[in-house]
Amino acid sequence: MNRRDILTSGLAAGSLAALAQAGPAAARPKGATVIQAKDGARLFHRDWGEGQPVVFVSSWALSSEMWAYQVADLSERGFRCIAFDRRGHGRSDVPGKGYEMDTLADDLAAVIDTLDLKDAILVGHSMGGAEVVRYIGRHGTAKVKKAALVATVAPYIVQTPDNPYGAPMAFHQNTLGQYASDFPKWAMDNQAPFFTPETSPAMKAWLTEQLLETPVPVAIAAFKALIGKDLRPDLPKIDRPTLIVHGDKDASAPLAITGQRLAAGIRGSELKVYPGAPHGLFVTHMRQLNRDLETFFKA
Repeated sequence: MNRRDILTSGLAAGSLAALAQAGPAAARPKGATVIQAKDGARLFHRDWGEGQPVVFVSSWALSSEMWAYQVADLSERGFRCIAFDRRGHGRSDVPGKGYEMDTLADDLAAVIDTLDLKDAILVGHSMGGAEVVRYIGRHGTAKVKKAALVATVAPYIVQTPDNPYGAPMAFHQNTLGQYASDFPKWAMDNQAPFFTPETSPAMKAWLTEQLLETPVPVAIAAFKALIGKDLRPDLPKIDRPTLIVHGDKDASAPLAITGQRLAAGIRGSELKVYPGAPHGLFVTHMRQLNRDLETFFKA
């Protein structure tokens, strides 16, 4: 049994013990359904709770485990929380292709369709938020009730003549070079700005381990997909209530080129800015985020 299996088994055992103590009305896992993408890739998912379905889409290079503190909280508050591993991440298959944004959006569609979800609320963090945007742009909102975009890397982070927001492609190419030459060093060098000074060393280690368990070729391919797709044309297609949550200390996805641009492009959206929050606000500001998500879900 490897380190991931030990951690996952421990989390599952603790969760099941808590559910047993909570009684028969508590949330229960529904992990038996096999989700297959169009090309046959199998996508692992977690399914906890009863009620309004909420689909969580993970950050670049992180697995569904990143949502542990949202799933644990919101599944106790009347929501069915579904979190899946993007292809190449976590416990999903690792195919050698299919990491462009359209295929990733189709993978999200496979999750929604296989589980026969209706009026689903979609929640995405970082790249996961970009996948939510592309899913709606590509598949529409017939099965979507609401969307929450958390620290989302979108709509377009490459600077072009018609897009002053973003960084030059050379900057992104340099980042890709760091991934390809020493991914662990890049992860450690960028650990501090992802969190706050108050974040425990154990929490930092937990998420950094997830990051480093993602195969380097997958991390590179996924990042290429993120910088290779201009999602600005998809924003007008989002016709459902949309909550945008962003920190004003987000070094990975600066507010001015992501959250504010999303709010400007999605009609009727609500932008909540967390003072002092970094990119990892789903753990650094988890209580605030969980309550804001709950309020948005129930509105």
